[in-house]
Amino acid sequence: MKLKTLLTAEIDKKLLPRIKEVCDVKIEGWGKKLRILNEEELIEHLAGMEVLITSYDDVTEKVINSAPDLKLIACTRSNPVNIDSEAADKKGIPVIYTPGRNSDCTAEFTIALMLNIANKIPMVYQDLKNGKYLAEEKKDIKVKSGLKEDVTWALNGDSPYVIYKGMQLKGKKLGIAGYGDIGQKVAAIAGALGMDILVYDPYVSEVVINDNVKKKVIFEKLLREADVISPHVKVVAETRNMFGEKEFKKMKKSALFVNTSRGAVIDEKALIDALRNEDIAGAALDVYESEPLAENHPFITELNNVVITPHLGGATYQAITNHTLMIIEDLQRFAEGKKMVNVYN
Repeated sequence: MKLKTLLTAEIDKKLLPRIKEVCDVKIEGWGKKLRILNEEELIEHLAGMEVLITSYDDVTEKVINSAPDLKLIACTRSNPVNIDSEAADKKGIPVIYTPGRNSDCTAEFTIALMLNIANKIPMVYQDLKNGKYLAEEKKDIKVKSGLKEDVTWALNGDSPYVIYKGMQLKGKKLGIAGYGDIGQKVAAIAGALGMDILVYDPYVSEVVINDNVKKKVIFEKLLREADVISPHVKVVAETRNMFGEKEFKKMKKSALFVNTSRGAVIDEKALIDALRNEDIAGAALDVYESEPLAENHPFITELNNVVITPHLGGATYQAITNHTLMIIEDLQRFAEGKKMVNVYN
């Protein structure tokens, strides 16, 4: 007998036949119309269902208690914050998830943000699109006798070459706070760029970190010495607002701050003040204390030393394929009565 399954998740549709090998699937919500179901809709669709595969729906205690046939909840995210896992635990319902599904693309996105803020690429791109630094028409290149062709944009005190001079990352120090899966991948790419890596993570041994380009340091040293700082930590009591006013003031004036972790690990007001007062040189952010950003937020209306993106660090097709495969593998184990790998609760 196949498992009666409600699928409201974002999945790789090419892999749907593999899900159907073990599940009798009903598709609703995000899987059907790219929208999140509310409590009442979820309860209605879960009637008679044994498995829920979801991405973004809020699976509350009310939802769980209203689904007497439910035996398994599968969340395609690396952190199932939208699932009341304690309520599921009380009902004896395992919650599976997909840790590491997007760690590679998040690490790449972190480096991309780092390169963009270091070289001020989005700022000059916007200026060009707005008509700055442009010629009225295409210019013919004239070469003076005895010289070779020299193509330059403009060379004066107000030229892009002067205004948007950036920071070469090779030889700079990258401070990584949190040396889990993503932090390690960021370190590997940054190391390949020629950066020296400083790691702050009280839960990781120096033996694991120590090699030619990485070393474990105390938090104070990371703040004072790093040219670029990038947190990669989970939000717990000790990491909430771990970067605040005093931390930003300890950083180099030339330092850059990059965050693809969670908005809650920084005091956003303190970061805004640090950028306003030029206590640090710039920031590149993919996550915020509240999302989406308000249209009157200083990141939008005021600050020109910040690069912002709308929480896209894990948004790749490969991440969707990864989490679909991970869910399928645990679904097969569950159907066969075997121990599942990625059980959250």
